[in-house]
Amino acid sequence: MIFLGITFVVLLAIGMPVAFTVGLSALAYFVTEQVPVQIVVQKMVSSTQSFSLLAVPFFVLAGNLMNETGITSRLIKFATLVTGHMRGGLAQVSVVLSCLMGGISGSATADAAMESRILGPDMEKRGFSRGFTAAILAMGGLITSTIPPSLGLILYGVTGEVSIGRLFLAGMVPGILMTLVLMFAVDRISKKRLYAKEHEQFPTVKEVLLGLVENIWALMFPIILIVGIRFGIFTPSEAGAFAVVYALFVGLFVYRELTIKKLMECLQQTAIDLAVIMFIIICSNAFGYAIVTGQLPQTLANVIVGASSNPYVVLTIIMVFVFFVGMFMEATANVLLLTPIFLPIIQQYGFDPVHFGVLYMILITMGGMTPPIGVTMYTTCSILDCPMEVYTKEAIPFIIAIIVLLIVLAIFPQLVLFLPNMVYGA
Repeated sequence: MIFLGITFVVLLAIGMPVAFTVGLSALAYFVTEQVPVQIVVQKMVSSTQSFSLLAVPFFVLAGNLMNETGITSRLIKFATLVTGHMRGGLAQVSVVLSCLMGGISGSATADAAMESRILGPDMEKRGFSRGFTAAILAMGGLITSTIPPSLGLILYGVTGEVSIGRLFLAGMVPGILMTLVLMFAVDRISKKRLYAKEHEQFPTVKEVLLGLVENIWALMFPIILIVGIRFGIFTPSEAGAFAVVYALFVGLFVYRELTIKKLMECLQQTAIDLAVIMFIIICSNAFGYAIVTGQLPQTLANVIVGASSNPYVVLTIIMVFVFFVGMFMEATANVLLLTPIFLPIIQQYGFDPVHFGVLYMILITMGGMTPPIGVTMYTTCSILDCPMEVYTKEAIPFIIAIIVLLIVLAIFPQLVLFLPNMVYGA
């Protein structure tokens, strides 16, 4: 196991992409341990043979399609209507847009990249500092990855054999609370710096209702998914297929903005996205087999259990560890590698796997928004040409706000669990 760890750290330190780092580390370990290569290949291939994983390509394609159907532009218009009168108007718009995009994108990095391209230049023109702009656009992606359908929650559910339907419902309230917390942080900072409002007048009830009607096709999307999964109309994987059909229907027959050219671009982008995700999955499975063979989960479990008998101390240790690992590795790989290690420990202490899963996914995703190797952070900073140290300074208030929310969610688990318990039963 020491050789596996050294190989992993060295490859990561020299800038090797995370999928190759994970895969080559596992291969090096198996070669030194003289494990037959056929077994390794079987483990890698078997990781893709999951019906639930079909939800991933379907939702990725649906998200890409919906970005090309005119739904995103209409959501921006609606978010501007609702929050543009608040101090820091466009920053508030970006937070609300992330909440509305939760049922469409499902990916923090995809949401941050889209908003950086669309809202970033306008925010700078209106006097927002570049670091503040990059920080709020990146941190808003946390909302997208928490409100269903979240790709991270799907992977966690598949890996840990946890109900994806319950996870989807559990993500709703934390996602909304996260929206409110980030809006509050934006308001405090904007008042201090005198950032401009988008418009002075508070929207009328008539304007809000008209906005809701105009965006009903986008806003109904997550509701249809959750209701359909709960009442057995379709499984999470079938819900992904429905999402693709829904996006095509909206693009072709409702807004009529989806052309053949845009459709081909969506398919091309989806193929690239899925190639990256699936390569990480198969390499992570090989790495996971290596750490199980080396009995790392048992060793780590003994260390954590030996540290304290208090469940909340154990939960804190795991959460801090997950957060720091998230700073160095991509979220998908972390979910696949760490879930089999930590989920049994947390269940041993009586924590609900759905409650843990939501906290766990928020922290893992937030690791992508922090230095030194945060994927979402690099994406936003590269699009906006923002230095990493400037971004980091501006992101600190938002990170603190999210950590405070996580503490509240950990202490009061019913904030996460009351919706799934109400729908599915305790």
